[in-house]
Amino acid sequence: MNRNLRTGALFLAAIAILGTASTMLSRKADAAAVMAPRFEVDPLWPKPLPNHWLMGQTIGVSVDSQDHVWVIHRGGSLEPGEQHAAASPQVAQCCKAAPPILEFDKAGNLIASWGGPGQGYDWPDSNHGIFVDYKNNVWIGGNGRGPQNGKPGELNEEQVAGVKGRFADNMVLKFTAEGKFLMQLGKPYQSKGSNDIANLRLPAKIYVDPKTDEAYVADGYGNHRVIVFDANTGKYKRHWGAYGHKPEDVDLGPYNPSAPPPQQFRNPVHCANLSVDNLLYVCDRVNDRLQVFHPDGTYVKEQFFEKETLGSGSAWDIAFSKDPQQKYIYLADGENDRVHIIDRQSLELLTTFGEGGRQPGEFYGVHSIETDSKGNIYTTETYRGQRVQKFVYKGLAPVTKKDQGVVWPTSK
Repeated sequence: MNRNLRTGALFLAAIAILGTASTMLSRKADAAAVMAPRFEVDPLWPKPLPNHWLMGQTIGVSVDSQDHVWVIHRGGSLEPGEQHAAASPQVAQCCKAAPPILEFDKAGNLIASWGGPGQGYDWPDSNHGIFVDYKNNVWIGGNGRGPQNGKPGELNEEQVAGVKGRFADNMVLKFTAEGKFLMQLGKPYQSKGSNDIANLRLPAKIYVDPKTDEAYVADGYGNHRVIVFDANTGKYKRHWGAYGHKPEDVDLGPYNPSAPPPQQFRNPVHCANLSVDNLLYVCDRVNDRLQVFHPDGTYVKEQFFEKETLGSGSAWDIAFSKDPQQKYIYLADGENDRVHIIDRQSLELLTTFGEGGRQPGEFYGVHSIETDSKGNIYTTETYRGQRVQKFVYKGLAPVTKKDQGVVWPTSK
């Protein structure tokens, strides 16, 4: 009897030890799991636009200090059938182009709209990129080559990138949040190339550093550089090309993923975003890579993403996660119609979400990306995508698959 009791006690102890060991191993496995932010699309954001308005190619997004979402689009890219309300005589009740710059509140209500040609500045032939700085000033660029290549705003991204000719949009504009003009950098048709410090050439995107009041311009569709100005006076500071080299305007030919890394940026240089630890991340779009620099132009490192991607390339725009260290980069990939989630320190691709298509959570030419203070992601789409979408941050989760597909809301 006692022997049986002792045997039973030993058996129970063994089970307890095995259970403890199993729990420890499980905890170690969980601790070793790769973690990444998780998102769900909000199919009800934003709310419908008023006044029978439509957005055209939607080619910029920024979030201000109030978590208001700013979008810029090209009304001229709408098809004739989408503008019957604007025809003369009017054809039908629907529809017409919304003003170029739209401001949405957190709930997705349109609360302000403005933009277009005016006194004292040269409005872009083809809007491109928007940034709201820490003073709530609004910066925009442009990549139009001029009416001789089509009506303003008529050309799509691929056509703009491929047309040879004069360069119309050689400027960046700065406005107040209410649309009052403040400053213009550069003049139409005046660019002398990638080492001209007075003019830009089809600038794609702007970022203003609140610590230094310096404006970094991804310049862009015509030039092959990053250029920096004083954000208050417009005074030129510095510029550089790939690897920190002096930029050149030689034709590199088509991108070849098997060739050695190109020593210059291809067009377009599509983003230039500064992190909290003072590193500048530059989107070399058609070369499928991010290059990282110190603010003075000193090269740090690079990483390729979806390196076999041809066409318009994979590195379109980035945003940072909202944790204090900005641990993650979100990369908009408009050719593969995905958003890639990347570890910022290692530049390792952790996971991807999205799919090509027109339903919520899918993309057609995902062009620009931004985050709000809660960590939510906003994306815009060019070509015939013509929309802005919101992806709600749902916290960190283990990466269970590299390609998540459409991040549809879970059933409640």
